[in-house]
Amino acid sequence: MLTKNSQHLLAKCLASVYQNVPIKKLIVIDGFSTDRTLDILGQFNRRYGNIQIIQMMGSRAKARTEGIRRVTTEWFVFLDSDVLLCKDWFKKVQADLADGVGAVWGLNIDVLPNIKNKRILKMQTMVAKRCFKLRGGMHDTLILRKAVEGIQIPEELHLYEDAYIVRHIENHGYRVAIGSGVYCLHDKAPDNWSIKNGLEQANTELRCCLVYSHLYEYLLFYPVFFLYWGLQLPLNGFRSGLHKI
Repeated sequence: MLTKNSQHLLAKCLASVYQNVPIKKLIVIDGFSTDRTLDILGQFNRRYGNIQIIQMMGSRAKARTEGIRRVTTEWFVFLDSDVLLCKDWFKKVQADLADGVGAVWGLNIDVLPNIKNKRILKMQTMVAKRCFKLRGGMHDTLILRKAVEGIQIPEELHLYEDAYIVRHIENHGYRVAIGSGVYCLHDKAPDNWSIKNGLEQANTELRCCLVYSHLYEYLLFYPVFFLYWGLQLPLNGFRSGLHKI
């Protein structure tokens, strides 16, 4: 798990993990958080005694490479710090394990607080699956350690490092499966929907997508992402701006 000022959903995320995944060791790569992230991790470590925290600066690529290097189990899970796993996630993911499978990705469903329309939710599912086939995802992904052993993700990939991991697994002869019955709810912090963050994210996305990863086809989905952002902007972006006036 990667963290940096992740207090927004971290406690609920960790509770979800411990309820649904048998954890031998929880490896956390933290980017020197200044909020309550470390306090929350400390609370869970006092309860379970199996959290290892490594603090380091750098990109997500560097953090994921370090996390993988420290794995000792046959299988491990990459998990975002702002997701909630579905009930019995680990039990359900077993159905997708077979010879030749090097990773299983659980569908990530972005939580859009103001949206309840079933058609939009169905569209989210379709888009998420298609996006994963293009660029991968590490929201809630079970990975065979030997499929990524020795991987060195280019440090410039602060985004699209997940695409690099998926390609690495496939290039080593393994199949990456989309889980048939596992998913997570991806509940981003309100700041993620702000105008400022949206512009910064777009700049990083384009740089990593076009310059480093060359995933040109993925650009076709940008109108959908802008739609998600636009649906949240009136409540999150404009409101945040008004509070600063």
